[in-house]
Amino acid sequence: MAIWEGVSEFVAVAESNSFTGAAKKLNTSVAQVSRRVAALEDRLAVKLLHRTTRKVTLSEAGQVYFEQCKLLVEGLELAELAVTQLQTAPKGKLKITAPVTYGEMHIAPLLHEFLLRYPQLDLTLDLSNQTVDLIEGGFDVAIRLGRLRDSTLIAKRLASRQLYVCASPDYIQRYGAPHTLSELSHHQCLVGSVEYWHFKEKTSEKSLRVSGRIRCNSGFALLDAAKRGLGLVQLPDYYVQAGLDSGELIEVLKEYRDEREGIWALYPQNRNLSPKVRLLIDFLVEKMAE
Repeated sequence: MAIWEGVSEFVAVAESNSFTGAAKKLNTSVAQVSRRVAALEDRLAVKLLHRTTRKVTLSEAGQVYFEQCKLLVEGLELAELAVTQLQTAPKGKLKITAPVTYGEMHIAPLLHEFLLRYPQLDLTLDLSNQTVDLIEGGFDVAIRLGRLRDSTLIAKRLASRQLYVCASPDYIQRYGAPHTLSELSHHQCLVGSVEYWHFKEKTSEKSLRVSGRIRCNSGFALLDAAKRGLGLVQLPDYYVQAGLDSGELIEVLKEYRDEREGIWALYPQNRNLSPKVRLLIDFLVEKMAE
């Protein structure tokens, strides 16, 4: 007897607590479901279900078997969906979250290009600097920047970014440039939503708490303050590169510059076979490499 025979029927009965409900879900007869489940119990030599005239419940062995088989059945369904959808254009809904500024500058334009390529897809893009729960929020993909927290999510590196500490020529002329990390305590540091700056000292990563007159959760506001000579700032390249190229900003503490940080696409493990998600991530990797 095939090892899969009766498994889908058993899972459907366990989920609906009913042979009738399972038959409707599988579009078959109650007799067929009952026959397949009975054959499965005979093969395993164990009672999986307790049957009464009013309801069907799982036995202790049935509960253990159900928890494992449910994952297998879901995996098989996703695998079949992936294969069939490879033959057709992706369609349906995509729900994505990304940080506000980076999302506006880089992610949204790429998503719009993706939608032009696949017109049967609908997009919900939630721009937020809060770390949202992907499962609870029903998100397919989250774009995250920098160091990742330990997580059960699957992470795919899309690109990288470089953090720079810089200041305006006017600030450096008035207050001088710091040459060691300890000198930062004598300078005005423009503080973002995280009050720790990241450095690399010799071969070790180092996070240093900084302070100053200005604290703001907007990178563009901190950039403007830095250009006006109000202090030192640590920001990613996509904020400061133009200022560094034009001379409006000067990099300091270059020898302590941290390693490049990752820009990531995160997605739940149970969606790793979704064709539209896989297609989107492959698209982002390709475009961001350019």
